[in-house]
Amino acid sequence: MEAWELEFDWLRIRHYVKDSIRGDVLPDLNAILFLIGIQELGQLRSEFSKEEKQDLMHIAVCRLMSMDGVYSFEGIDEEGWPHWNQVKTISKKGEAEQEQYLKSLVIRYFDALNKKGNE
Repeated sequence: MEAWELEFDWLRIRHYVKDSIRGDVLPDLNAILFLIGIQELGQLRSEFSKEEKQDLMHIAVCRLMSMDGVYSFEGIDEEGWPHWNQVKTISKKGEAEQEQYLKSLVIRYFDALNKKGNE
């Protein structure tokens, strides 16, 4: 995927999420990771602690990277939180390359959700 295609699709996803949550501003990557984490946790609450917010973002990253086989799902703990095992390393170097990689995974995640919802 060329850089302009990634940025076009990334903007499309940001608008989709903004509209879905009836937001006023376009969400950034961290906000979208947080929302994916909540989706994957499956527990909607009005508040999360700072540590839980970090855990939700970690859940999102693990879920996204599982699409490329970097993580595998281990199971759900007694409190209902999912856990993942890292099964291979990634070769993304630098913050910019890692961010682009995560954006591409977010795009795939939402495209798969939308496809599933339209079936």
